[in-house]
Amino acid sequence: MRRHSIAVIPGDGIGKEVTPAAMMVLERAARRHGFVLDAETYPWNCDYYVETGRMMPKDGLEKLRRHDAIFLGALGNPALVPDHIALRESLLLWRQAFDLYINLRPVKVLPGIPGPLKERPGLSVDMVFIRENSEGEYAGIGGRLRQGGDDEVAIQTTVFTRKGVERVMRYAFEEARRRPRKLLACATKSNALNYTMVFWDEVCAEVAKEYPDVEVRKYHVDALAARMISAPETLDVVVTSNLFGDILTDLGGALQGSLGLPAGGNLDPERRNPSLFEPVHGSAPDIAGRGIANPMAAVWAGSLMLDFLGETEAAREVMEALEAVAAEGRVLTPDLGGSATTEEVAKAIADKLG
Repeated sequence: MRRHSIAVIPGDGIGKEVTPAAMMVLERAARRHGFVLDAETYPWNCDYYVETGRMMPKDGLEKLRRHDAIFLGALGNPALVPDHIALRESLLLWRQAFDLYINLRPVKVLPGIPGPLKERPGLSVDMVFIRENSEGEYAGIGGRLRQGGDDEVAIQTTVFTRKGVERVMRYAFEEARRRPRKLLACATKSNALNYTMVFWDEVCAEVAKEYPDVEVRKYHVDALAARMISAPETLDVVVTSNLFGDILTDLGGALQGSLGLPAGGNLDPERRNPSLFEPVHGSAPDIAGRGIANPMAAVWAGSLMLDFLGETEAAREVMEALEAVAAEGRVLTPDLGGSATTEEVAKAIADKLG
C-alpha cells in the first residue's frame, strides 16, 4: 500500500479548525484510492513562541525534512507575536531553507459562488499564478540605521539571481505548455525598476525562445491588476516576482468570492525537500473559535498536495466534490452567504466522495 508522510501544522486561529476538517476529507479520499496519509501533527504557532521564544524547536527543520509534504493551516497572532517575526521564523524560513522556489496559486471562480463579477454571466475565470517564492523582494536582506531618530534609515534589498529567475520562468512556461491555451502573462514593472525588472524581462525573453508554442504577453503589474478585473478571461498562466505575486493572488482571491477559497502550494519541483501546502486566508483571529471558518481553501490545498504526491485521481475527486458542494449552495459557511459550520462543510465534501 502506498504511504505518504505528512507533517501537519494547524498553527494559529482558524488554522486549528480548517486543518482537521480538511484532513478528514483527505483521509476519506485516501481510503477510497488505496493509500495512507501518515500524519504527524506539530504544535508550532504563536502560543509556542510565547512559551519557548521560538516558532519551532531548534531541530524543527530536521523534523520537517523527514516528511514527504507539509500541510499548514495558518500562522499569525499579532496580539502575541508581531507578524514580521512569526512569519520570518516559520513560513518564510521554510520556503528558503527547503528552497521552495515555486508558489503555485490557482485562481478559479467556482460554480455557484457569487464573486464580485457576478453581473457578467458566463464569465470564465481560471488562472494559475506561478510566483517566485524564495528570493526577490522577500529575500530578507536589509537593515535599519539610527532607529527612532529624525534621520532614521530603513533599507530592504531585492535579490534576483539568474538561477532563481530562470527556474521560475521555465516552470511557468512548462505549466503554460500543459494547458490548452498555451498563454503566459509575465508581470513586470521594468518602466520604473530599471535593474531588477529589466533583468526579469530579459530572462523571460531568453527562456521564451525554448517554448515557441507558448504565447507570451508582458504586462506592467498595475495594468495586470486592472486586467484581472476588466478582462480576467484573457489571462491563463501568470508568472510573477515574489511581492507582485503575493499582491495579485490576493486580488485573485477576491475575484473568487471569498478569502476562504484560495489555496497555494510552495513547491520544490525537484523533490529534494518536502513541499508545503496551505490555505492562504491567514489565521483570521476575529472569527477563530466560532466554528464558522470556511474549510474549502484548506481542502483545495489538500487536493494540490495529493496531486503533487502523485495521487492524481484522488486529487481530482476531492476538487470535484468541493466544486459540487459549492455549486449546490446548500452547505456553505457565512463568508459565502450560508450558515453552515466548518465541520458541516467538510463533511458535505467528504460525503460527495462516497
